[in-house]
Amino acid sequence: MIINSLQEIKIFGFRNHIFYFCAITTKNKFKMKEIAKIVAKKLLEINAIKLNVETPFSWASGWKSPIYCDNRLALSYPEVRTYIKNQLAKTIQKNFEGVEAIAGVATAGIPQGTLVADALNVPFIYVRSKPKGHGMENLIEGKVTPGQKVVVIEDLVSTGGSSLKAIEALVKSDISVLGMVSIFTYGFSVAEENFKKANVKLISLSSYSEMIDEALKLNYVTQGQISSLKKWREDPANWGV
Repeated sequence: MIINSLQEIKIFGFRNHIFYFCAITTKNKFKMKEIAKIVAKKLLEINAIKLNVETPFSWASGWKSPIYCDNRLALSYPEVRTYIKNQLAKTIQKNFEGVEAIAGVATAGIPQGTLVADALNVPFIYVRSKPKGHGMENLIEGKVTPGQKVVVIEDLVSTGGSSLKAIEALVKSDISVLGMVSIFTYGFSVAEENFKKANVKLISLSSYSEMIDEALKLNYVTQGQISSLKKWREDPANWGV
């Protein structure tokens, strides 16, 4: 390319800068997508995620669901546990600059959060679902430092209600919450709206959509069941009614 003026140099340089930024962004998105596939595959392989369209599971909310997700099982598999720990830690380092502590959401977010805090060599605290019924009656356990920059760890996000309740407790204690990182999310629109309304950044290693794709590849489900699985995520309250 022949550049004939200083103005052309500026324009060419600016365009190159944009192209470089786009290339980096695309690369990061591709890498995140690959991580999402790997996490979904690992959770399926250890039966942390169970799928059953014909005999759905019952949630406490009364919803009928074709999926049951128990990420606590990952703790019993060292290779899976280590992979998830490392990806959670890397995600925090890349997206939440200046993190000073990790907070886990009781109960499943506690062991995962402890592992991540250890990997990042920062303090760890956790948030109870309700205040302790005796002693100091704490809602937040661990050394609480006002103004401390914290990232919250959650194992699973459904509607986001309990996750955001934990964040609210931290904020009320004058803790600066940078955001939340979870292992898995169902990707409900109501959750996206709740986090957006609360102005909280949520990043999940894997999602329901990625999991469905992997489940089909691994023959955990048939092509004919995919439609029903997708319909559940779109309207879980009325699915199977």
